[in-house]
Amino acid sequence: MTMTCMKKDNRTHQVSAEDDVSIYHEKQSRELCALHALNNLFQESRTFTQKELDEICNTLSPASYINPHRSMLGLGNYDVNVIILALQHKGFDTMWFDKRRSPSDLELDNIFGFILNIPTDLRLGILHLPVQRKHWVAIRKVNGDFYNLDSKLNRPLLIGNNQQLVAFLKEQIQNKDKELLLVVKHELENDVWRRSAPRSQGIPPKSNYIVNNGQFKESGV
Repeated sequence: MTMTCMKKDNRTHQVSAEDDVSIYHEKQSRELCALHALNNLFQESRTFTQKELDEICNTLSPASYINPHRSMLGLGNYDVNVIILALQHKGFDTMWFDKRRSPSDLELDNIFGFILNIPTDLRLGILHLPVQRKHWVAIRKVNGDFYNLDSKLNRPLLIGNNQQLVAFLKEQIQNKDKELLLVVKHELENDVWRRSAPRSQGIPPKSNYIVNNGQFKESGV
């Protein structure tokens, strides 16, 4: 887990190591990318701990001998239900972005951040196993620009301004296996984060935010 000081490089959209913008960035450890995504989203160390996420797993399935919301080995691999409940504890609601719509429909100023769920290959040493798992990635605006805070990156990756973020999100959700989770403050009305549109064309009701166990899971590979 590292705190990285960065400077934007407009030529490459990479982030250089000069002290200009301070960005908190946790790097990948074991199967804890959901934990890293949450802490990177809040830009603060130990906003959540592995112990707290394990406790949420037990809250979700208190009577389960093998908890379906995390790795049976206790290494992490938390599913989306853990992320959603953890964010609720901090006063935030979550919703899956309806990929039939365009990210340009979003009112970005009313969205706290994003968590991208992407497929990743499972490795055993140098071997690639024929198994795909899911990896959680935080996206957040810091000091006026959006950054990709993927824990697998050596350092945060500059996305840019609102227009550049929309282009980035459009490219990401073109992949049918990638899903985008919106994070908004609890006190906001459901429609504040998006531009006017019939409710039937938008995100499903809140009762549908929690997905079936194991549908979307974190990868620690």
